[in-house]
Amino acid sequence: MNEKYLQPMLREGSLRDKTVVVTGGGSGLGKSMAEMLLRLGARVAICSRNEEKLKKAVADLHELTGNPDIMYAVCDVRDYDGVEQALEQIREHFGSFNALINNAAGNFVSPTERLSAHAFDVIIDIVLRGTKNVTLASGKYWIKEQIRPVSVVNIVTTYAFTGSGYVVPSAASKAGVLAMTRSLAVEWAKYGMRFNAVAPGPFPTKGAWDRLLPGDLRQKFDPAKRVPLGRVGAHAELANLVSYLLSEYAAYINGEVITIDGGEWLKGAGQFNAFDQVSGHQWDMLEQMIRKAKKK
Repeated sequence: MNEKYLQPMLREGSLRDKTVVVTGGGSGLGKSMAEMLLRLGARVAICSRNEEKLKKAVADLHELTGNPDIMYAVCDVRDYDGVEQALEQIREHFGSFNALINNAAGNFVSPTERLSAHAFDVIIDIVLRGTKNVTLASGKYWIKEQIRPVSVVNIVTTYAFTGSGYVVPSAASKAGVLAMTRSLAVEWAKYGMRFNAVAPGPFPTKGAWDRLLPGDLRQKFDPAKRVPLGRVGAHAELANLVSYLLSEYAAYINGEVITIDGGEWLKGAGQFNAFDQVSGHQWDMLEQMIRKAKKK
C-alpha cells in the first residue's frame, strides 16, 4: 500500500476502549469499517439480516486482522423488538458496548411517480426507522446503565442536505437521520454521548452500485467523472474518518456532518460547474464573444 490514505490513520491500539456495533456490517462499507476498527484494537459486533453473510464476514475479518473480538448478531433494524434482542446478545458476549455506527441502508434509482407506496416505505423503514430503532434502544441502555463516554456515527449522504431527484425516499430518510443526529447531539450530550454524521460521496460497493447503476449505466454515468479529484473513494478513507470520530481524539466534535466526497457535491451545486467540459479553444471563442458584447 503506497498511498497514505489506504493505511490506518490512528495508532495501533487507539480503540482498545471501544466496543462498537456496526449495522449493515456484513458487507460493503460496513465490513470495511469493521475491519479498520478491529485493526485499531476495538471489539466489534456486526449486524444485518443475512446470517450466512454475517458468518462469512466474521471469518474474513478475523483472518484479515487477527483480532478475535468480532461477533455477529442477526438483526432486522426495522423491528424494534428484534433490535433489542440483538443488542442484548451483544451485551451478553462483550459485557457492554459504548459505540455505534448506523450504516444499514437501502436505496434504488427510480422516477418517484413510478414508485409504489410500499417501495417508498421500504426505504424509509430501513434508513430512518431502522436508525431510530437502533439509536433509541442503545440510548436507553446507555442512559440506564450510565455508560460513558459514548460515540455514535450515522452514515448519511450529501443529498441529505441538498436533496436529489430519483432517490427521493432515500433523500428524505437520510435528511431525517441527519436532523436526528444534530438533535440528539444536543439533547443527549449531558449523558456523555456524542453524535456525528459522515456523508460519503461515491465509494464503490457491489450491492449498492448494482442497484444504483445497473448494466451499462456505470460506464454512462461514471461517478469518478463528477468528482473534482478525478476518482472514487477508497473504503479505508471512510473507515479512517469514522474511526477518528468514534475515538476520544474527537472528544470535542459533536453534532457535525463531515463530507468525504472529493468535492463532488460542491461541483454539482455550482450553477456553472458544468463548464469544466469546455475546451481551451471554446474558451477562446467565448472570451472573444464576451469582449464583443461588452463593447456594444
